[in-house]
This record gives sequence, structure tokens and C-alpha cells, in this order.
Amino acid sequence: MLAVDTVTAVEAPARRGPRVSLWLLRAVVTVHLVAVLVQPMLAGLFLTGDVEAIAVHGLVGSALAAWSLLTIGVVIGYVTAGRGRLWVLPVTVVLFLAEGLQIGYGYSRTLQVHIPLGVLIVTASVLLAAWAWTPSAARARR
Repeated sequence: MLAVDTVTAVEAPARRGPRVSLWLLRAVVTVHLVAVLVQPMLAGLFLTGDVEAIAVHGLVGSALAAWSLLTIGVVIGYVTAGRGRLWVLPVTVVLFLAEGLQIGYGYSRTLQVHIPLGVLIVTASVLLAAWAWTPSAARARR
């Protein structure tokens, strides 16, 4: 009788990246981006004579701050449970703080800060949302 020695190969568990948390992240940063992109349009409408647009501009700005708190919660889930990229959390917190400052400068009519800060918020929001849809966002950190 011939004895055959079989060796069972044990595979290391595959590293899984964020799944549900990534889709939640993509959803919240995309909605955030849409709201951020509406803001300059509303300001432009106000400047062209639509006086009601400034009230909507203020409401959307306040809603953005609340939405950013939700975004921070989703990012915490993405970073912890989904093992996503760590840098996303401080970026999201800084974006939330910038939006809070933006609201304050807007209501105080300090436009020399409000407008450039708005440009920075739009730029950061575009970059964050664009990154969330890249393959890099789906990879788990090591």
C-alpha cells in the first residue's frame, strides 16, 4: 500500500476593505458636494436680484453643518469598522469646522473671508467626493 502525504494549504483570510461603510461614505459626501455646489449658485442669484435666494443660501449652509456631523459619524464607521483610510477623519472634521466658520462669517457679512473660505470648502468637498469614488477608497488600510 502506498501512503500519500497530503498537506492542506491554509490560506490567510483575504483582507477585505470597507464595503457598507464605503457606500455610506460615498453617499454622504456626494450629497454634501451637491449642497456645497448649490451655495455659489444661490449667492449668484441673490447678486442678480433674487432677494429670497439669500435666505435659502443661509438655510442650505446651516443644513450643511448638520450634514457634516452625520458625515463625521459615517467616516468614523468607515475608519473603524471598514478599516478605511485614517486621513479622511481629520479632513472631515476640518471641513465641518470650516463650514461653522463660514456660517459665522456669512451672517456677520465678512465677505472678504466668507468668499475665499467658500472656495476652499468647495475645493475640499470636490476632492473628497472624487476620492471616495476611486478604487483607493475601497482598499483597507494595513
